[in-house]
Parts: sequence; C-alpha cells; structure tokens
Amino acid sequence: MTERGLQQVFGRPALRWLGVLRDDLWTVRVDPLPPSAWVRWLPHGVLWLAAFGIGLGGAAQLGNDGNLNPTTALLIGIAQGGAVVLALSRPIPAWWLSTAAMVVGAVALRDRMPMDVNDKFTWPWTPAGIIAHLLVLLLLALRVRTRVSGEALALTVLVTYVLEGLWGASNYQPTGVVTIVLSAVVVVLGMALRGRRVARAELGRQTTLTAEERARRTLLEERSRIARELHDVVAHHMSVISIQAQVAPHLVENPPEELRENLAGIRENALEALTELRRVLGVLRSENPETGDPIDGPAGGAAPHAPQPGLDRLDALVENTRAAGLTVTLAVKGERRPLAPGVELSAYRIVQEALSNVLRHAPGATARVELRYSLLRLSVEIVNSPPTRPTPPSPGAGHGLLGMRERIAMLDGSLAAHSLPDGGYRVSAILPTSTLVTGLAEATDPNDPSAPTDPKGHTA
Repeated sequence: MTERGLQQVFGRPALRWLGVLRDDLWTVRVDPLPPSAWVRWLPHGVLWLAAFGIGLGGAAQLGNDGNLNPTTALLIGIAQGGAVVLALSRPIPAWWLSTAAMVVGAVALRDRMPMDVNDKFTWPWTPAGIIAHLLVLLLLALRVRTRVSGEALALTVLVTYVLEGLWGASNYQPTGVVTIVLSAVVVVLGMALRGRRVARAELGRQTTLTAEERARRTLLEERSRIARELHDVVAHHMSVISIQAQVAPHLVENPPEELRENLAGIRENALEALTELRRVLGVLRSENPETGDPIDGPAGGAAPHAPQPGLDRLDALVENTRAAGLTVTLAVKGERRPLAPGVELSAYRIVQEALSNVLRHAPGATARVELRYSLLRLSVEIVNSPPTRPTPPSPGAGHGLLGMRERIAMLDGSLAAHSLPDGGYRVSAILPTSTLVTGLAEATDPNDPSAPTDPKGHTA
C-alpha cells in the first residue's frame, strides 16, 4: 500500500506516530551498559548468572509444567535468557526478543493447559518470562530516552492485553495485570536512574564550562591589567622621549647637523615604538585577538592590527641600526623567496633582538647578518666582533634569548648562541621551511597571546 493509501486508512497523525515508533524501536544500534564506577563488571556478571537461571528455569517450567515439547521449551528458555544478555549491549533488540519469546510461548501453551482446575498454569507470561522481561525493560530504560521507554512499555501492555484480554485461554492463572504493574514500576525506576545520571553528567559539563570561563575571565583581567600598566608607564615615557627629541634642537644655538639627525632618529624610533605598543595594547585589551573584539564591547574601540614585519623589512632594520651607531653588514645567500609569515616574523625578530644586544652589550663592535636560503630551511646568523669600549651594566634578565628559543621551538628549528674565542658573540638559527612546517607556521597567528612573546626590548 502506498503512503497516500496508508494516510487514508490510518490518518496523517496516526501515520506520523507510526513513523516515530518505527524510528525509535525498529533499530539494532549498539548501546552497551557502562561498567559500574565502584564494582566495575559485577553487574554484568550478575546479569549473566540471572540469564543462565532464567534459561534453565524457563525451559523446565515450559517442559514439565506446561507440557511443551522439550526442544520447544528449551528454545523459548534460551530466548528468554538470551534477551537479558543481549540487553547488555542492544537493549531494543533484546526487548523484541523477550516479547517474541513470550508470544511464542503463550501461543504454544494455549492448547496444552492442564485440564485439572486445581493445577492451573501461569499464562500468557511465565514466571521466568516475567523476570526476563523486567530485567530487559530496566536495562532499556537506563539507556534510551524516556519516550522510547514509554513506547516499549505501551507495546508490552498492548501485546499482553491482546493475548489475555482479547484472545484468552481456558483454565489458566492470569499474569497480565501483575506483569503490567511490575513493568511500569521497573520502567519508571529506570527512567529516574537515567535522569539522575544525565543530570549528573550535565552538572559535570556545566562545572567544567564554568571553570574554563572563570580561567578565561581571569586571563582577560590579567591581560587588561598588563595593558593598563604598559599604557600608564611605558607609553608615557616613550611619548616624553619623542617630545624631548623634537624640542632638543631648539634649545641649542646652531646645533650641528649630526645632532639633528641623531635626535630625529631618536624621535622616529620612539614614534615607531609607540605604534607597536598601541598594537600590543589592542591585542591585550581584546577578548578575541584574531578579530580584535574589545573586552568592553564594540564601544571599546579595538586598535587595528598592523601587519607583522617580515624579511622584506630587514633592510630598513639594518639601516635603523646603522643610524644608531652600529656598523652592520647584510649578506643574503641563495634564492630569496617569500616564506610563511611565522617563519619570516621569527627570523626578523631574531635579527632584531641580536642587533639590539650588540648595541647594548658590545659598544664599538661591528656586526654581520647573513641569511642563507635553501630548499628546506632558512639559516640566520648574526656575528659581532669584540667590544672596543667597556660594557655598561645592564639590568636585563635574559628574556631576549628565551624569546628566541621559544620562537624556534614553535617552528621545530634549532638555535645556538655562544661567545667566540676572540670575545665576540654568535647567534645562529635554523628555521625549517618544508611544506609541513610552513603550514604550521601559516596557521600560527603572530597576534595570538599564547605565541612566544616578542623579545624586543628585553636583554639577553
């Protein structure tokens, strides 16, 4: 019959309900009973023993008291016990098996009832069949949704009513009412236990989400505090340096051109540092560094992210360092090509930190920067000569080298930094540029706060 014909016979709501019933109960999906947290596999062992007893007891009852053929009685007993075992992994097929075993047994027993009115046999449910079905319903209600448990209970009631109430038999002890009552109690108990387990799991999930949200909020508050400190202290001093460098030439009558250039360089570096600082503050004050969403909402006005420097700006870095008084030579070997943003940024920052260290710790020295491009890697080497003047004391804590090592570790490269026999210093880094590592570097957002911190401004 077509779907339209079924709709005419049963009606659209009834057909829809039949579709829901088919989806819920016509399945063989696996839904294993989880081991107990305290006694591990003990419930499984108990159910196996119960299934064994149900199989033997059911076969004996049907054969001895119900006058069934021993083979038929044994098969029905095995089906009843097997339904309990099957319910450990597939509760819905187990319910079908238990119900089918009951129906087959009831049909087989109907015409074999003892004629003695004082020797009545339980029908349509045998004692073993009742115990097996109750265990199956309990295991089913513990694993499936409340609606599915209710549907299984309703069909159990319907089948029992059809056999006992509509079809009936003669000279038997009815078990339909007690089976229905006990089945309802067992299903309600299983629903309650399942609801309790689901509620505990949801509570655990909510607790985890709350802890994660608390940790995230703590991180955002700490980032906001750092941003305020940077703004109130560092930005103020950099602004003062910029203003003083701009005003200084006007305080000297006929200042030399070299002094003007140096002061202009100081002011330019201060302004560039302020620009970088504003970008960092925008990252720190945003909840999502990738999109720049501010902590306080859109009204907070997140600062736009400036592009991160790459090796294309290395020449400008070298020129800036030369203007500060350090003699630097730059050599590039191999075919220069664009690399992943993470690789170029790390190489740029390593050169920047190394040259800054030379300016601070090796006054009067000269430096040589060399880049070597190969098929699978980029080699960066910065070597400086011994200082020609006494080295001034520095309050640095070694964060510069630490930042270099973190960047190299992120790209699975290698870094070597050590003194030379003549008193100079050498920093050598190897950054892989293979396809796998390049993909990792491209996926790494330089603005991510979890990435290695910018070593600029720290000392080695």
